[in-house]
Amino acid sequence: MFTQFKNIDTAFKHIKRFSIFLILACVLLSGFAIYKSFDLVKTMQSKVYILANGKAIEAFSTTRKDNLPVELRDHIKTFHHYFFTLDPDDKVIQNHIAYALNMADESAKKANDNLKEQGYYNNIISANISQEIEVDSVSLDINQYPFYFRCYATQRLIRSSSTALRKLVTQGFIRNVSRSDNNPHGFLIQRWETLENSDEPLKP
Repeated sequence: MFTQFKNIDTAFKHIKRFSIFLILACVLLSGFAIYKSFDLVKTMQSKVYILANGKAIEAFSTTRKDNLPVELRDHIKTFHHYFFTLDPDDKVIQNHIAYALNMADESAKKANDNLKEQGYYNNIISANISQEIEVDSVSLDINQYPFYFRCYATQRLIRSSSTALRKLVTQGFIRNVSRSDNNPHGFLIQRWETLENSDEPLKP
C-alpha cells in the first residue's frame, strides 16, 4: 500500500515537472512570436509601394540621417544654380534670385543687395549676357552643427562674341528648418560668403 502511494507521489512529481516545463516553453514561444510580430510590423512600415503605370513598385523609407550628405549637397547646388544662373531678362533674374533667397538667410540677401547696388544685374541685361554655373564639388563637415560647407564652382559669362570663365569658391553653414514648396530639403544656408571669384582665360 505504501509502495502504491510512493508511486503516486513520484508520478505527481513527474507531472509537476512536465507542467512547469510546458508552461515555460509556452511562455518562451509566445514571447518569440510577439517579438517577431513587432519586428515584422516594423519592417512592413518601412516599405512604401508606389503605383506607376499599373505596376506596384516597392520603395524603402530611411531616416534623414542616412541621406543627409546627399540632401545637403543638392540643397547647396540648387541654391547656387538659382543665384548664379541668370539670363538678360529682368523677370528671369528676379524669379531665380527670389527662389534662391528662400534657401538662405540674410547673408545671401546682403550679397544680392550689393550686386544690385553695383549695377551687376543691369549690366547683364544691357550687355545681353547669359550667366551659367557648374558646381564642381562640395565639401561638407557633418560632424558639427550647423553643418559647414565649401562649394567649388565654375561660372560662364556667355556673350555673343565670347565666353568668360570665372572660378567661384563660397562657404557657409546649413541648419535644419521646416520643409516647404520653396524649400523642399528643409535646410537654410547661413553666414554665406564668397571666398574667391577670379577670372579665367576667355574662350573664343
